[in-house]
Amino acid sequence: MQQEKIHSYLESFFTANSCDIIENEPGYLTVQLTINMDKELMNRPFYWHYLEKTNGVPNPMKLTLITDQQKAPGDLKGEVMHFGAPRLHQIFQSTTRLGSYIRLFEKVTSPGGSIPLHPWLCANFMVSYQCDMKKDQLHSIGLHLVSGTLVENFQEKLEKLELTPKIPDLCFNMTPLIKPQSGLKRIEQFIEQSISREDHSWADSARQRWNEDLQLLDHFYEDLDEKPDCYHLEKEALRELYEPQINVSVQNGGIFYLTPQAIFR
Repeated sequence: MQQEKIHSYLESFFTANSCDIIENEPGYLTVQLTINMDKELMNRPFYWHYLEKTNGVPNPMKLTLITDQQKAPGDLKGEVMHFGAPRLHQIFQSTTRLGSYIRLFEKVTSPGGSIPLHPWLCANFMVSYQCDMKKDQLHSIGLHLVSGTLVENFQEKLEKLELTPKIPDLCFNMTPLIKPQSGLKRIEQFIEQSISREDHSWADSARQRWNEDLQLLDHFYEDLDEKPDCYHLEKEALRELYEPQINVSVQNGGIFYLTPQAIFR
């Protein structure tokens, strides 16, 4: 499921940034970058500087991103996308930098009469579990701003809908009863509760490895009454390496106005 979330996230990112998705198959996608996205992602400043000086014809690169190696063709050349992959983290950072909030409407056609569109707050969170190892998880949560209903994997549900930046004809927006700021706090509480219910034996194991290395460090310096600076530096380095941490950050989000049946089909 995590790899499917990555694939869905990449689809949304490149579509939102006006990049053509040339191939979109189970396990991989190939994207034609725009000039702006080539400059954003491909680290070719000298190439673009030369083109601007010579008035050359721009040739933005294509990217093939493999989101599931088991489903993708074995001979396919591309970058493997997984939590921890440098390219994926670069895209997360670009999302934050380029615009982390959007407002979209479900594209619907009225058969007659007005159609109410319900407000949903969507927030995509990155949860990072870190010690001497690291694991990242992407959570997408939607909150109905009228009833307070929470829905997980919200981004995947949005991917199945046709969305537009303009409200469709003969549609009207339902007035939110929950303010977005309050809604975000509810989602954050939900994420915190979900984390608290998980198995945290990984943290206990990290502390045990930390303690074993501390005992070894103390053994090396046990004959010294006054510990040298290098002892304290090594001890601090062990703390930074092993101390269990859980970091939660909002990657992006938005308000989506949807028909009542859109999310629960």
